[in-house]
Amino acid sequence: MHPLIREEQKKQLNKIPEIKAGYTVRVSQRIKEGTKERIQNFEGLVIKVGHGEGVEKTFTVRKIVEGIGVEKIFPIHSPNIKKLVVIKKAKVRRAKLYYMRQRSGKSARLTERHVTDEERANEEAKMDALIQEAVKAEEKRKKEEEANNPVEETVADETTEEVVEEATEEVVEDAAEKAEETETNAETQAESDVETQVESDVEAKVESDVETQAESDVETQAESDVEAKVESDVETQDLASKEEAA
Repeated sequence: MHPLIREEQKKQLNKIPEIKAGYTVRVSQRIKEGTKERIQNFEGLVIKVGHGEGVEKTFTVRKIVEGIGVEKIFPIHSPNIKKLVVIKKAKVRRAKLYYMRQRSGKSARLTERHVTDEERANEEAKMDALIQEAVKAEEKRKKEEEANNPVEETVADETTEEVVEEATEEVVEDAAEKAEETETNAETQAESDVETQVESDVEAKVESDVETQAESDVETQAESDVEAKVESDVETQDLASKEEAA
């Protein structure tokens, strides 16, 4: 496991008593139902303690309810576990008591003894002492590392400054590139607008010329029709005059 993950998990660990397979424990678990919260107790035999580390470690508790075996797996350091109490202790030769699933009645009994309040208090005191020793050892180790590695700290500071400078340069370069790209896009857009306007003007001019030519053609055709009509009338009148004269 990575040291940073281990350090972060240490903050989430709970102070719990020692748990082994064969112990009878009572687990007080927080149960949320909508906006309400209640405490549910689950008392049974520990048939397995997981091999995980830190907050990943779990234990399995089994009990018999109306002749039916019920098992629940609890994370040891879960924030939903309000209290964990060891009721009885039994000496067993196995780390996992899966064979208890096939037993019932007298065959499922173990040689157990009840844990007194005095024993619980002694265990808590030992646990507090171990925690304090572990904290002191960790502080001592950190001080020794700081005393033995001052050069590494200086190098780390210099490396951090270099990283900051490089990041700043990259940001400036990116900003300059974006500005250039924006200017190029603006110029391209302006050229495209000019071309579009020129094309529009040309199309309008062509349409105007076509309309003018069409109007001119219509007027010319009308004049031709009028002239042809006049000539036809003149010819008709000449023919009528000749006939009268004859």
